[in-house]
Amino acid sequence: MIPETEFWPAQASPEYRAARSELLRAEQNLRDAIERVAAQRRALPEGAELPSYTFTEGPVDLGSDGPLSRPTLLDLFGDQRNLIVYHMMFGPNDDQACEMCSMWLDGFNGVRPHVEQNAAFVAVAKAPIDKVRAWARRRGWTRLRLLSSHDSTFNTDLRVEDPSGDMQFPAISVLVRDGDTVRHSYTMQAIFPTDESGRGLDLYCPVWQILDLLPGGRGEWYASNDYGDGSPCAK
Repeated sequence: MIPETEFWPAQASPEYRAARSELLRAEQNLRDAIERVAAQRRALPEGAELPSYTFTEGPVDLGSDGPLSRPTLLDLFGDQRNLIVYHMMFGPNDDQACEMCSMWLDGFNGVRPHVEQNAAFVAVAKAPIDKVRAWARRRGWTRLRLLSSHDSTFNTDLRVEDPSGDMQFPAISVLVRDGDTVRHSYTMQAIFPTDESGRGLDLYCPVWQILDLLPGGRGEWYASNDYGDGSPCAK
């Protein structure tokens, strides 16, 4: 039994009070379900061992184009045991990332220092590194570690592109280091595989959670790389 908690003004109607109390019970059930799924995810068996991929990376300062470096997958962990990889939908022939990837990475750029208290975090695109960095400068991604997998099979092996390599899939992966061995732990794409909805990564993007608070919900809204209002993504 959930104790009565008044999340409403004193003049709220009895109908509103009853409906909101029922919603609170549903919200607790949702929270509990999310926690059960998270525990099930953590309990996955040991994943496949991954090869020693090599990436291309530029300097920390986005204003500089070089020198470039060639870190290996193992290098990306630093002193962490876990590595979170955001796979950008940004192909070799594209001049910018997809709108949804840009929105997600806008948020990850802000929270990366907090995440990296627990795990390394990188964003990887199949586009060449110069295109990735040019887009990062436009977005103001000064906190993200950005890499190109252009010359490797990393995207193909983790199933975040189609077999031809022409189509990239937004996704999040978790990799685990055990000594000098790197294993795959988890990957989820933005396109939810069971119903092909574009909501596979919703839990990791606060924009969707905030819009779902509105009486009208998220509706048919879709992110844009240019809102035309002088915001950072419209430079």
